[in-house]
Amino acid sequence: MEVRVESLFCGYGKEEPVLSDINLEMSTDDGLICIIGPNGVGKSTLIKCIDGLIQPQSGAVLLDGKDVREYGRKELADRIGYVQSVYDTRSNMSVFETVSMGRFNHMGWRVSAEDLQMVDRAIRVMGIQHLSEKSINELSAGQFQKAMIARGLVQDTEVLILDEPTSNLDIRSQVFVTSLLKNMANVEKKLIIMISHDVNIASKMADKILILARPGRVLAFGTPEEVITESNIMEAYGVECDITDHEGRPNILIRSDSV
Repeated sequence: MEVRVESLFCGYGKEEPVLSDINLEMSTDDGLICIIGPNGVGKSTLIKCIDGLIQPQSGAVLLDGKDVREYGRKELADRIGYVQSVYDTRSNMSVFETVSMGRFNHMGWRVSAEDLQMVDRAIRVMGIQHLSEKSINELSAGQFQKAMIARGLVQDTEVLILDEPTSNLDIRSQVFVTSLLKNMANVEKKLIIMISHDVNIASKMADKILILARPGRVLAFGTPEEVITESNIMEAYGVECDITDHEGRPNILIRSDSV
């Protein structure tokens, strides 16, 4: 499975493009890819373009050589799973029912034993089995986030895209979720792309990191060792830092006088 982004310009309405001339090649061999960069630089816009949720102003996103605009919605959903960052939670469905919605493309006319097993397994993997029958509206922000990640996992697609999946989680849960996604990517040979705001967790866990910088351009794409540099952090975020080695991975120490 290969995702190729070619000369992509993308934005909203008649406004200036959020993304400018993006060119990328990603595949299941890349494992877990973390997208980092400052607010408003186009991280969510990029993954929405990849999933076909918004149309580029010019350029294209190709999935195994075929433009995503040429796929039917169901056909594309069979290949790319998507976990969004914002949900309308006005629902009385239970956690189990909510996670089950991730199996919609696979279910047909009725729920199979395999569907139920996958939903149960995802809920247990996320550690929320004790909440299975609880209404989704009764959950804390962190519990809700875990339920949404579980719904993404049961989609069982070759490509899984997650928009800030760890934003409402504590540090322990952030590390757990990112490690889980990395393991899935490498063991199950999936391409998993997630937006992350914790640069050190991304550096520690990701197989590759994509840094976006203003004005909506690719600053760097490669292994953490290749792209996490003092100059790249300065250019992307406007802060000075020192990069140290921690267990073979770059670790960022922000200088207190740089803000």
